[in-house]
Amino acid sequence: MLDIGCGAGVPIARTLAERFCVTGVDISGEMVSRAMVNVPGATFILGDIMSVEFPPCHFDAVVAYYTIFHIPREEHPELIRRIYAWLKPGGYLQATLTRISEAPYTEDDFFGVTMYWSNYGLKDYERILEEAGFTILVSTVIGHGYRESDAIPSERHPFILARKD
Repeated sequence: MLDIGCGAGVPIARTLAERFCVTGVDISGEMVSRAMVNVPGATFILGDIMSVEFPPCHFDAVVAYYTIFHIPREEHPELIRRIYAWLKPGGYLQATLTRISEAPYTEDDFFGVTMYWSNYGLKDYERILEEAGFTILVSTVIGHGYRESDAIPSERHPFILARKD
């Protein structure tokens, strides 16, 4: 399994590594260092997912939780095509996306760091996925992924499960 934007490896990579061989990719050296400590049985790559290469039909599944909208949206169609190529036939993509289209912007203090955002709306993503060859199996909404004790405003994100046919 490939975890795009794996961060510190918890909880996603750690949970997946209990049952699967996991490769995580993140652009942050600090996050990759933490992931290697948190999930010693997985493989972690420091790099931009748009530059990392994997062989065709290499992964059974790819997950991208709260990640794609931190990549310039002009690159999203190519990223989806790359994911499709990396998946084995019948492989799955799980990803959180965004409901509405927004021009790129940065947030100066996102939990203490500057964060970049750039995204299309859900209908655009559904079209991009289908044009790449994916069949969308589930399209629903999930929460922001933070604990209640983090005391941040409630946030909801579209979640898709798609299959490479």
